[in-house]
Amino acid sequence: MRSVPIPVDTSKLAITCVKAPAPRVLNRDTGEIKTDKNGNTVYEVTVSVEDEFGRIELVKIGTTGEPPIRTGDPVNAVNLLGYVWEIAGRWGIAYRASALLPMREAADA
Repeated sequence: MRSVPIPVDTSKLAITCVKAPAPRVLNRDTGEIKTDKNGNTVYEVTVSVEDEFGRIELVKIGTTGEPPIRTGDPVNAVNLLGYVWEIAGRWGIAYRASALLPMREAADA
């Protein structure tokens, strides 16, 4: 199954970092860290996402390079994409952003 990226409109979402960025581990036994096609470390950030109706979900967003955010920071997920995946009858959505920035920096940019 080829995964087609689905753009996520973040304009009506409140995204907050709930777990600090950490390198994404591919193999817990070997400690292998995920890298992108250029060899850069992929970081994973757990965030809460609240929509305009007050519904909240916890999701993990991957991004290349360590994001300059801390737990509790409101986050701007730049170019957020969702990718549907399926393995052995299970499925889900993986999220990736080109950058995860604190809202204070995003406002200045």
